[in-house]
Amino acid sequence: MSRIGMKPIAIPAGVTVDIAENNKVTVKGAKGELSRVLPQKMIIKQENGVVTVERPNDLKEMKALHGLTRTLINNMVIGVTEGYSKTLEINGVGYRAAKEGKNLNLSLGYSHPVVMEDPEGIETKVEDNKIIVSGIDKEKVGQYAAIIREKRPPEPYKGKGIKYSTEVIRRKVGKTGKK
Repeated sequence: MSRIGMKPIAIPAGVTVDIAENNKVTVKGAKGELSRVLPQKMIIKQENGVVTVERPNDLKEMKALHGLTRTLINNMVIGVTEGYSKTLEINGVGYRAAKEGKNLNLSLGYSHPVVMEDPEGIETKVEDNKIIVSGIDKEKVGQYAAIIREKRPPEPYKGKGIKYSTEVIRRKVGKTGKK
C-alpha cells in the first residue's frame, strides 16, 4: 500500500484545482499557475476541497505511479501558495556573484566571467556570498540551482566552489611534507 499515495491533498483557500481530460491538472493560486499532464492510468478525484489519487490495480508500476502522482499534485499546490527556494553558498578567495537585471554574473576563478540568464518563472537574488534561487515550480528551481552549482562544484581539499547551504563537504587531508 502506498502510504504517500493514499494521503488526501487538502486544497487551501484561494487555490483552484482543475482536472481536465487525459489527467491534465491545473493549479492556480496567489503566486501563479502550474499545469502538468499526469499518468492517465491514475484516477484523480476532487471533492469537498480535497484531491485524492487512486490506482486501478496493484501492479508494481501502478504502485510507483500512485505515490508519484500524489506528490506531483501536492508540490504544485505548495508551489502556488508558498513557493520554493534553494540557497547556494559561494566559498573561495575571489569567488563572487552579482545580479544585473535578469543575468547572474559569477566570478569563479576562470579566465572569463560566467553569465547565466534566469529562466522564465525563476528568480535569483544575491546576498553576500549566497545565491537564492526561488520560484513556484519545485522541479525548475532544483534544476537551475543544480546548473549553477555545476559551474564550480565544491572541492574536497579547501572547500572552494558553490555548494548548497545544507550540503556538507567531506574534507580530505592534503599532501604532507617529507620527514
